[in-house]
Amino acid sequence: MAAHPPNAPARLHALIPAAGTGSRAGTAQPKQYEPLAGRALVLHTLEALGGVSRLASILVVVSSGDSLMPRGAGWQVAACGGDTRAASVGNGLAELQARGAGEDDWVLVHDAARCLVTPAQVDRLIDECLADEVGGLLAVPLADTLKAAQDGRATQTLPREGKWLAQTPQMFRLGVLRRALAQAGAGVTDEASAIEALGLRPRLVAGSAQNFKVTWPEDFALAQAVLESRKR
Repeated sequence: MAAHPPNAPARLHALIPAAGTGSRAGTAQPKQYEPLAGRALVLHTLEALGGVSRLASILVVVSSGDSLMPRGAGWQVAACGGDTRAASVGNGLAELQARGAGEDDWVLVHDAARCLVTPAQVDRLIDECLADEVGGLLAVPLADTLKAAQDGRATQTLPREGKWLAQTPQMFRLGVLRRALAQAGAGVTDEASAIEALGLRPRLVAGSAQNFKVTWPEDFALAQAVLESRKR
């Protein structure tokens, strides 16, 4: 990636944190490398992002010593993953800057395990956030009844009005996101929450129920069914 000249238009970069082990998935290897429809799950994710023409680069952040991440012409790999998602994203942002990205460039952080995202969904996020002062994320309104629980029993039914399920990509300016993550610490589970902690309000952009995160063992069969239905 070439250095970003001063006063040049902001570019867009995809950043995929893929340093986790995915222990809830019950796989023998990190879930992003588990076979799905004939190839590693993460390759479906990368194929979708590769179909977004406005992305200047795609950077995958893996853990040190990772030998499983496939190499390809459409993305770069950096072995700078941290102990948490926030650390991996923060290290990835630093790596993007070292490779020439500017502070005002947009970064779209996307879960490696959201392998069913489509280029059209990513393009919709870009369209709605490019002129936004803050940035935003794909999300879907909560449809189910929401319960609070204690010791495995429901204690309260919470109102679902105004509540959304966060997805990825989440799109923010590189410099602002770096500062937000540094201030928020390792406990944040997505980039939007770090941005919110600065007092900013990310835009919610309608995503899709199919853009779910492969998390549990049964999710692989569901993801495969969606991929097969798209081929048909």
